[in-house]
Order: sequence, then structure tokens, then C-alpha cells
Amino acid sequence: MMRVKYPRTPHLPWSPGATEDDIHQGNLSCFANKQVVVTEKMDGENTTIYSDFVHARSIDSRFHPSRTWVKALQAELGYKIPQGWRICGENLYARHSISYESLASYFMAFSLWNENNECLSWQDSKQFFAQLGLLTPKELYVGLWCEKTIKNIVLDTQYQEGYVVRLADGFHYSQFKKSVAKWVRNNHVITDKHWMHTDVIPNGLSTKNTKKGG
Repeated sequence: MMRVKYPRTPHLPWSPGATEDDIHQGNLSCFANKQVVVTEKMDGENTTIYSDFVHARSIDSRFHPSRTWVKALQAELGYKIPQGWRICGENLYARHSISYESLASYFMAFSLWNENNECLSWQDSKQFFAQLGLLTPKELYVGLWCEKTIKNIVLDTQYQEGYVVRLADGFHYSQFKKSVAKWVRNNHVITDKHWMHTDVIPNGLSTKNTKKGG
């Protein structure tokens, strides 16, 4: 079965966390006159779940204790994912730069792809996630693209890493760079050592979700 690496997301022109190594979205005309969804960017590990497999951004990602929980999640719901489809989201089990104290779940789903490598619309994706009991990141804005409105989104950058803009409609994988962009806080990685090379510190769950994390 086809395994697909999640693409790198371009930074919006006003993203303070963009570095020279990142990719930048210099032309925002791809969003003009279109419905968009802005969701909170969570500080976790990009993870893809299939009916029979799970991997981090790297398809051959090796074992790491922070991935045990999400692998158990895949084992629990994989049979509900159609062959050739995949769910992409954020594995929030391990603390990275931001310490989350009361997450609703250790996995936040943010995109759904079918066997034709098409990302489903946000509405269809949310409907499918709900059927599987998966949660999505917080919506910060839904509506017609408006640069001024989106620039004025206020985040508490001590506890929020940034936000992601995507087209509300579906799009093909080949159009990803014209369909998704992000804003990331300045110096968003504030730890001295990479989180994978330190002891795993689990993020906190809200008390009503301590049983299974969502």
C-alpha cells in the first residue's frame, strides 16, 4: 500500500518563526476569494495513520516511546479507515517546547486523504473524524480569506505555537503548497536538546479524558 510523507507546510509572509531553511508562501493569491479554516498549530509530532500502519513524518520512523500511545490508537481504530485512506494529525503524547496541562486528547486530527491522494474538505474530514471519536485542533477562524482578519488573530505564544490556514474545500496532494500555510511563533523551539533525545515527559490530559486520551 502506498505510504505518503506529509509535505512541508509553507510559512505565511508574516510568520515570525520562519527561518532560511523553511519554505515560504510568498504569493497568497491562492487563498483569494476562497473559504478558509484557521486552526491552532499544536506542538507535537506530525503523524499519519492508515488502516494497517502508522508513521511520523519520516515513513521509516524508528521506535520511540512517545509513539507507543498513538500506535495503540491505530490498532484500535485502523479497521475503520478505508484501504488507501490516511489520517494526518499531531501526536501530543510527549512534551516538546510547550507543556500542555489539560489536553482533550493525545492525538489531534487535521487532515483526511483518500485513495486518490486528495485531501477531503474540512467539513467532510471533521464528519469522518467524529465517527472515529477523533478530535481536531481548535478553530480560530472559518470564513472567506481575509488577510487583515487572519493577521489579527491573537495567540498566547507561551501556550500556543501558532496557527495553520487551509482551504475549506478539498484539494489534491500536488496542490498542497497552494492550499495550506502556517504562522509559527518566534523561537518556537526553546529547549536545549531535541525532545527525542531527552526523557519522555507526557503532556497532561484534562481529567475527564485520563482513561484513554480522547
